[in-house]
Amino acid sequence: MPHPGDSETVQLEGQRAAPNTSAGVDASEPGHAPLASAPRRPRPRLGGGKVARLDWHKPDRYGRLVGKVWAVLPDARCQHAACPKTLDVGLTQISQGLAWHYKKYAHEQSEEDRERYAFAELEARARRAGLWRDPAPVAPWEWRRSR
Repeated sequence: MPHPGDSETVQLEGQRAAPNTSAGVDASEPGHAPLASAPRRPRPRLGGGKVARLDWHKPDRYGRLVGKVWAVLPDARCQHAACPKTLDVGLTQISQGLAWHYKKYAHEQSEEDRERYAFAELEARARRAGLWRDPAPVAPWEWRRSR
Protein backbone atom coordinates (compact mmCIF):
# COMPACT_ATOMS: atom_id res chain seq x y z
CA MET A 1 0.00 0.00 0.00
CA PRO A 2 1.39 3.42 -0.89
CA HIS A 3 2.27 5.76 1.93
CA PRO A 4 -0.29 8.61 1.88
CA GLY A 5 2.05 11.08 3.57
CA ASP A 6 4.69 10.31 1.01
CA SER A 7 2.99 11.00 -2.30
CA GLU A 8 1.11 13.66 -4.17
CA THR A 9 -0.58 14.11 -7.50
CA VAL A 10 0.60 17.14 -9.41
CA GLN A 11 -0.15 18.56 -12.84
CA LEU A 12 2.97 17.99 -14.93
CA GLU A 13 4.19 20.19 -17.76
CA GLY A 14 2.44 19.21 -20.96
CA GLN A 15 1.14 16.00 -19.38
CA ARG A 16 -1.67 14.62 -17.31
CA ALA A 17 -1.73 14.84 -13.53
CA ALA A 18 0.48 12.08 -12.15
CA PRO A 19 0.90 10.52 -8.71
CA ASN A 20 4.51 10.87 -7.66
CA THR A 21 6.91 10.66 -4.80
CA SER A 22 10.16 12.56 -4.37
CA ALA A 23 13.29 10.42 -4.63
CA GLY A 24 15.27 10.36 -1.40
CA VAL A 25 12.50 11.93 0.70
CA ASP A 26 10.25 10.35 3.33
CA ALA A 27 7.64 12.51 5.05
CA SER A 28 5.49 11.89 8.11
CA GLU A 29 2.36 9.83 7.57
CA PRO A 30 -1.16 10.91 8.55
CA GLY A 31 -1.45 10.21 12.28
CA HIS A 32 2.33 9.93 12.67
CA ALA A 33 3.98 12.28 15.16
CA PRO A 34 5.71 14.72 15.13
CA LEU A 35 3.96 16.25 12.12
CA ALA A 36 0.63 14.44 12.46
CA SER A 37 -1.26 17.71 12.62
CA ALA A 38 0.59 19.15 9.61
CA PRO A 39 -0.89 18.98 6.13
CA ARG A 40 -0.98 15.53 4.55
CA ARG A 41 2.04 16.25 2.37
CA PRO A 42 3.95 19.23 3.72
CA ARG A 43 5.35 20.36 0.36
CA PRO A 44 5.77 23.90 -0.82
CA ARG A 45 2.45 24.95 -2.33
CA LEU A 46 2.01 23.83 -5.91
CA GLY A 47 -1.58 25.02 -6.20
CA GLY A 48 -2.98 28.14 -7.73
CA GLY A 49 -2.81 26.78 -11.27
CA LYS A 50 0.92 26.22 -11.10
CA VAL A 51 2.32 23.27 -12.97
CA ALA A 52 5.24 21.18 -11.77
CA ARG A 53 7.98 19.38 -13.65
CA LEU A 54 8.93 15.86 -12.63
CA ASP A 55 12.30 14.45 -13.63
CA TRP A 56 11.46 10.82 -12.94
CA HIS A 57 13.55 7.70 -13.36
CA LYS A 58 11.19 4.83 -12.51
CA PRO A 59 7.73 3.92 -11.32
CA ASP A 60 7.59 2.43 -7.83
CA ARG A 61 5.65 -0.70 -6.93
CA TYR A 62 2.54 1.42 -6.35
CA GLY A 63 2.67 3.04 -9.78
CA ARG A 64 3.90 6.41 -8.52
CA LEU A 65 6.61 8.10 -10.55
CA VAL A 66 9.79 8.40 -8.46
CA GLY A 67 11.93 11.41 -9.19
CA LYS A 68 12.65 15.02 -8.47
CA VAL A 69 9.72 17.43 -8.41
CA TRP A 70 10.46 20.98 -9.57
CA ALA A 71 8.08 23.88 -8.95
CA VAL A 72 7.93 27.63 -9.45
CA LEU A 73 9.22 29.52 -6.43
CA PRO A 74 6.25 30.51 -4.22
CA ASP A 75 7.16 34.20 -4.37
CA ALA A 76 7.93 34.26 -8.10
CA ARG A 77 6.33 37.06 -10.08
CA CYS A 78 5.85 34.71 -13.01
CA GLN A 79 2.34 33.22 -12.77
CA HIS A 80 1.89 31.18 -15.96
CA ALA A 81 2.60 27.55 -16.86
CA ALA A 82 5.79 28.44 -18.75
CA CYS A 83 7.46 29.90 -15.64
CA PRO A 84 10.82 28.31 -14.85
CA LYS A 85 10.61 25.52 -12.29
CA THR A 86 13.68 26.05 -10.11
CA LEU A 87 12.51 24.89 -6.66
CA ASP A 88 13.54 21.32 -5.77
CA VAL A 89 10.48 20.40 -3.70
CA GLY A 90 12.05 17.40 -1.91
CA LEU A 91 15.16 19.33 -0.91
CA THR A 92 12.94 22.16 0.34
CA GLN A 93 10.95 19.76 2.51
CA ILE A 94 14.13 18.39 4.07
CA SER A 95 15.63 21.87 4.56
CA GLN A 96 12.50 23.05 6.38
CA GLY A 97 12.50 20.00 8.68
CA LEU A 98 9.33 18.61 7.11
CA ALA A 99 10.83 15.32 5.93
CA TRP A 100 13.75 12.98 6.31
CA HIS A 101 16.40 12.20 3.74
CA TYR A 102 15.42 8.60 2.93
CA LYS A 103 18.88 7.08 2.93
CA LYS A 104 17.58 3.57 2.17
CA TYR A 105 16.92 4.79 -1.38
CA ALA A 106 19.69 7.37 -1.60
CA HIS A 107 21.54 5.09 -4.02
CA GLU A 108 18.84 5.98 -6.57
CA GLN A 109 19.82 9.65 -6.37
CA SER A 110 22.70 11.32 -8.15
CA GLU A 111 25.80 11.76 -6.00
CA GLU A 112 25.17 15.51 -5.94
CA ASP A 113 21.57 15.08 -4.75
CA ARG A 114 22.60 12.53 -2.09
CA GLU A 115 25.11 15.00 -0.69
CA ARG A 116 22.75 18.00 -0.89
CA TYR A 117 19.84 16.15 0.76
CA ALA A 118 22.04 14.66 3.51
CA PHE A 119 23.56 18.08 4.25
CA ALA A 120 20.12 19.74 4.25
CA GLU A 121 18.96 17.24 6.87
CA LEU A 122 22.03 17.86 9.02
CA GLU A 123 21.42 21.61 8.85
CA ALA A 124 17.71 21.23 9.67
CA ARG A 125 18.62 19.05 12.67
CA ALA A 126 21.18 21.61 13.87
CA ARG A 127 18.60 24.43 13.58
CA ARG A 128 15.96 22.24 15.23
CA ALA A 129 13.66 23.06 12.31
CA GLY A 130 10.25 21.43 11.96
CA LEU A 131 10.24 17.81 13.08
CA TRP A 132 13.69 18.23 14.64
CA ARG A 133 12.12 20.29 17.47
CA ASP A 134 10.94 16.94 18.83
CA PRO A 135 13.66 15.50 21.11
CA ALA A 136 13.16 11.99 19.65
CA PRO A 137 11.39 12.12 16.27
CA VAL A 138 10.40 8.75 14.86
CA ALA A 139 11.30 8.28 11.21
CA PRO A 140 8.37 7.33 8.96
CA TRP A 141 9.93 3.97 7.99
CA GLU A 142 10.28 3.07 11.69
CA TRP A 143 6.71 4.23 12.41
CA ARG A 144 5.34 2.11 9.53
CA ARG A 145 7.31 -0.92 10.71
CA SER A 146 5.83 -0.60 14.22
CA ARG A 147 2.23 -0.55 12.98
